[in-house]
Amino acid sequence: MMSAHRPANQHLPLADSPPVVIPSTSASTLDRDASAPQTAARPPPTPRAEKPRPKLRATKAALTITSDAVERLRALQRGPTPQLIRIGVRNKGCAGLSYHLEYVDKPEKFDEVVEQDGVRVVIDSKALFSIIGSEMTWTEDALSSKFTFKNPNIKDACGCGESFTVTQ
Repeated sequence: MMSAHRPANQHLPLADSPPVVIPSTSASTLDRDASAPQTAARPPPTPRAEKPRPKLRATKAALTITSDAVERLRALQRGPTPQLIRIGVRNKGCAGLSYHLEYVDKPEKFDEVVEQDGVRVVIDSKALFSIIGSEMTWTEDALSSKFTFKNPNIKDACGCGESFTVTQ
């Protein structure tokens, strides 16, 4: 709608809009390179040569296995369904933690695999810090036969020897 006080050919000032530039139609006034961009783009960075990643090698095994335990593990692997033994710890017992052994077909993603004398044992990734530096042995007596562990990280153990607490 037009206002009655303003003539029809009068325009409102456009203070916020940028000025409009209309190029001339004659090509003789412009240099032929004027339509090209005047700034050169930087060349892409040269690719860096990939450094080989260092391979982490343990200086000491997370678990040492005695010769009695190696013999028993070999006997288990010669069985009809050869499987690996996975060592873990569970919250159990009066001292807090208890060893948990189970048969597995293959290690999980973050498990530690200890290989000694041709025998492989898997350590649960969550139990690694509780078990590291331990010695696994096979003991047989008149009442039982079992894997036992000598763990230097144990701070306290219950009276029956089934559970333990590790140093933090």
